[in-house]
This record gives sequence, C-alpha cells and structure tokens, in this order.
Amino acid sequence: MFAPNDAFVPLKILHISTRLILGGSQENTVLSCEGQARLGHDVHLAYGPIYGPEGSMLERVQSFRTDDGRGITTHELPNMVRQISPLKDHFCFHHDLKRLIREVQPDVVHTHSSKAGILGRWAAWSCSLSPRGERAGVRGAPSSPKTPSVSSPVGDGGARKSRPAVIHTIHGPPFMPVEGGGLSHAKIRVKNKIYEVAEKFAAKRCHTIVSVADAMTEQFLARGIGRTEQYITVRSGMETDPYLKPEHDQSRPVIREHLGLGEDDFVIGTVARLAQHKGHDDLLDALAEDLRKNPGWKLLWVGDGWWKDRLIAKAEALGVRGQIVLTGLVPPARVPGLIRAMDVLAHPSYREGLPRTVPQALLCGVCPVAYDVDGTREACRDGETGLLVQQGDLAGLQSAIVQLHDDPELRIRLASHGRDWCATEFAAETMVEHLEAVYERALRMARWHAADHAGTCAGPQS
Repeated sequence: MFAPNDAFVPLKILHISTRLILGGSQENTVLSCEGQARLGHDVHLAYGPIYGPEGSMLERVQSFRTDDGRGITTHELPNMVRQISPLKDHFCFHHDLKRLIREVQPDVVHTHSSKAGILGRWAAWSCSLSPRGERAGVRGAPSSPKTPSVSSPVGDGGARKSRPAVIHTIHGPPFMPVEGGGLSHAKIRVKNKIYEVAEKFAAKRCHTIVSVADAMTEQFLARGIGRTEQYITVRSGMETDPYLKPEHDQSRPVIREHLGLGEDDFVIGTVARLAQHKGHDDLLDALAEDLRKNPGWKLLWVGDGWWKDRLIAKAEALGVRGQIVLTGLVPPARVPGLIRAMDVLAHPSYREGLPRTVPQALLCGVCPVAYDVDGTREACRDGETGLLVQQGDLAGLQSAIVQLHDDPELRIRLASHGRDWCATEFAAETMVEHLEAVYERALRMARWHAADHAGTCAGPQS
C-alpha cells in the first residue's frame, strides 16, 4: 500500500501528543504513525499519561507491526498533562521533552494538540542535533558524514548541527467558547488569551503548521498566530474500508437487532465523548417533546465520558431515558456498524477542527446534521452533504431533524452526494501521502536556515 520509491530516504520521525485517548486527533496521529512506518520510516510516538473513561489507543500502537516486523516506538511523558500546570509544564519541557529529543535525534518532530504542540515545538526548536550521518540508529543514514543529508545544509559536508524539521497539526481550536455568567466569561477569556499568546510563541518555533480544515487556518491567522505561508491543509485521514464495505456482523439489521432497535425506529445517533461542548444537552433540550410524542424515536449515544451520570439524570427528569441507547466505550472497529444503525447522525458540537464522525457517517450512507462551527461545514455542506444549524439554535436543530425524519429520500440523497468524495478526501493513504510532501518542504526549510540555528540543547552525552 505504501511502497517506497527509488528516491525514498527513511526518516526518524517523532510524534508528540498530549494524550493517547480514543478520539479523532489521536486516531489521526496513530494512522499517520502506522502509514509512515509502512513507508519505511523509523517512527516514535510520545504522549502523556492516559486515564479516565475515554479509553486508550496505546494497545493498538504497541501491537502494530509492518510486514517486515517493525513497530512504533512509544515514550510516555510523565509530566505531559492537558490542563495548564506551571510546575508539570516546566518539568515536561526541560526533563521529558528535551531529553527525549536528545535521545531520539529525530529528523522530524511532529506535534499534535495544543499543550503538546506548544511545549513540543519549543523543545524541538531549542535543540541542535548531530549531522544525520553521525546519529546512532538512524535507518538509511548516509555511509559517509561528508554525504549531504536530509537534515544537514546542502554543501556544508554534513558536519554542521541543525534543529529538526518542526511541524504542528491543529486538530481543533484550543480556544473555548465564551459562555456562562460574568465570572465564567472572564475566566474563559483569560484562558483563551493565555493560549493565544502561547500559540503565537510556538508558531515562531516551527516550520509548518498543518490544519485539518481551512477554518482552523483562518481562525489562527485572525488571531495573529503564525504567517500565511506556514499553513497547509491536510484532511484528517481514516480507514475508509470498514465504513464503505461492512462485514455481515456489522450490517445495519444485525447491529439494530443487537441494540434492541426496531426496523421502524427513527434513530438519531451521536459519536462523541459524553463531555462538555459535545452537544448532548442540546439534543435533549431540542428533542425532548418529540421523543415523548414518538416512542419510535431513539437516541443512540456512542461513547462514554465524565458527564454520563449527569446526562442520564437529565434524560430521566425529561421523561425520555427509556429512548436513549448508551453503548458506553466501544473499540473503533465497532463504530462503523453503530453508525449504520442510525438514520441521522447528529453532531451539535460547539468546537471542532473537522469532525471525523461527519465523513464517517457519509461513508456509511448516513446523513449528518451538525452545528456550523469551525471546519464542520467543509464536510457537512449545507443542502449538499447534510444540514447545518447555527450553534446553539435548538429550534433549528429540532427542525432539521424533523425534516430528515419526514423526508427519507432527502436523507439518502444528501448522504450519497458525500460518499465518493469522502472515500478519497479522508482516506488515511491520502493523508500520509500529503504529509510526505509536508515533511519534505519542512526539511528543506530546516536546511536553508541551519546556518542561523543556534541550538541550546547539547547533543547525545557520551
């Protein structure tokens, strides 16, 4: 699938992510690692401690092997945490990240998510590495240190140290919606400003910024983060075959029977953590009356999270708990079948990069309804591949779902329009191919500017 060509030069690539939970950005990162390993690169993945009900992708990463038996090297960063924590952040930067980069000596450092992106870019930018031909354990390294390499300035004999190519992917906006009362508004604004300043700082310490949606680029540039020429859009890839080609035990009738759903039930599904800003409250508020009037209407919630008990209590208070089917945490392999069991995918999320669940639904032939936030409209194109609703518009959300209930042909037509496009645009192979070009460009930039790079990290210690 990923066959190297004659000009292929294996790289040592270090991906850095805040947490390796089950989630869209994490799946994107893991698929990138797997595809790059299949190409022949030496791939490393660093992440913070994993805990909580969201699940983990670590087992998949550690069990992965290429056809010739190579895996992905994993590194847990004990001080990498999602929340702002000055003490842990200090130790993560100075102890965890800089030491790891000195040890791995990567050609490319690729960061994911905001916290890992800020600390990881800063750490990589502050490190100068040995010429590639002199690094221990680099597969495909030149046999002579005088041979120009991918991370040495062309023509300098390969002897000069340089920093790695530094790339960051924006999977979603780090900035929280401003909501709640006066005190809440103030806290969110302060936190957003801290992230804005930090992102501006980090943007000056990387060669390329990858956005999963054009909307992410627009939002970051509007805040003065980075330069226009730094940005490139690469859609978040996924394994499309399980969505396009269902196995018998993952077909719609089989999954519906397993879930206790009737053939005539109208199933409105979500695939998201039961957490803040994912929109489960909005679905309950918008549809409670319709659910009470129509016993055949069901909500299928795929996922788990910290808000589960509160949402169940709210559903009970509204008198609709009996019409909610909760799957809990499920392995990714079960998601395609669960989406096929739906009539409509509802995604009223308040913040997204480009929600993977939307193209996944389209690949399954299921019509999405979503809030028009961030990059969602780049997959759910209103009136073409789904229906968009303004953020927080409960009446609009209810009306869109009722419209799709009343017009099954519309559901089929909208979903079919997006199926073929998503099959190519969101394929993992397409993403990995695009990232190869991104890395090549970033490596050239690292070479061009190597003479100006004065690293503050020492090389490997003897």
